[in-house]
Amino acid sequence: MTGTAEGGRWAARLRDLGLAVRRQLAAVLERYDESLAAPVAHEGGDTIYALDRHVEPVLIDQIERWAEPVIVIAEGFGPEGRMEIGASRGPPRYRLIIDPIDGTRGLMYDKRSAWFLAAVARDRGEGTSLADTFAAAMIELPTSKQAWADSFAAWVGGGVEARRLRVDQPGARPLQPRPSRATSLQDGFAHVANFFPGTKVLASELMEQIVLSTVGVVRPGSGDVFDDQYISSGGQMAELILGHDRFCGDLRPLFYRILQRRGGDVSAGLECHPYDVAGALVAREAGVLITDGFDRPLDCPLNVHQPVHWCGYANQALHQQIAPVIQRWLRQQGL
Repeated sequence: MTGTAEGGRWAARLRDLGLAVRRQLAAVLERYDESLAAPVAHEGGDTIYALDRHVEPVLIDQIERWAEPVIVIAEGFGPEGRMEIGASRGPPRYRLIIDPIDGTRGLMYDKRSAWFLAAVARDRGEGTSLADTFAAAMIELPTSKQAWADSFAAWVGGGVEARRLRVDQPGARPLQPRPSRATSLQDGFAHVANFFPGTKVLASELMEQIVLSTVGVVRPGSGDVFDDQYISSGGQMAELILGHDRFCGDLRPLFYRILQRRGGDVSAGLECHPYDVAGALVAREAGVLITDGFDRPLDCPLNVHQPVHWCGYANQALHQQIAPVIQRWLRQQGL
């Protein structure tokens, strides 16, 4: 079992790695132009944009300074999204999964914060999974106009170290993870991920069913549940950690399976991948309930290709209301 000292050391290391990425992006966004949004490759299960290429050298440089050799898994690291760093110092003992910029699409237009996500596990070969991770970090990557940005680092059993940091000068404020204690979605934020064409109808259908089953028929002239589509899994988890959102669900892989069952030539579009949920340990340590779409503990291999579906609930009361609705709806769709 991983010790507290080791977990704390790795959580701090991952946090510092994310802060190095943030400093690099701050310099890039100072001279922002739309060319940062140009697609330059498709690697590791996702589109790589010009903005992404600015941070990969920083990652490699920082990790090479560590004492331990590691296997790094990240989008943008070639077709398999994998690189051994520090191998000259011996065989890797740790496996690290990183999303350097989770939410590139918002940040590359200087529109909304993205997130640096990272988690580490002792290397167990190709069987190493998200459940093996013992430390993780989530670092907000702010737009050029932001003065403050959030930082979360956690390790198993150690809770969450959270800070709100000045972007352009020294300074920090204490930050308290505080998932919502509300026992209803009424007058709160909740959503099923509905980011891209292809699965929008199913996502909306499921969200309507969740609201109808847990809140009831919409009151005349009211908006009973609010929807904020944050195109970043890290951003979604941060909103749960801070008490801004009460439920988030990203079931895109299951939606594609439903469409394929219905027949026709259906290709899976962009889905969530293991690096997108690298911050799951942080969310859990903060008190958020994280499951897969079938209401099982979230787990997946540490690679860049595996489709991932997940749900996040701010508290147990909301989980008990919403999860059965999702399971019933999935069974109705043949899953």
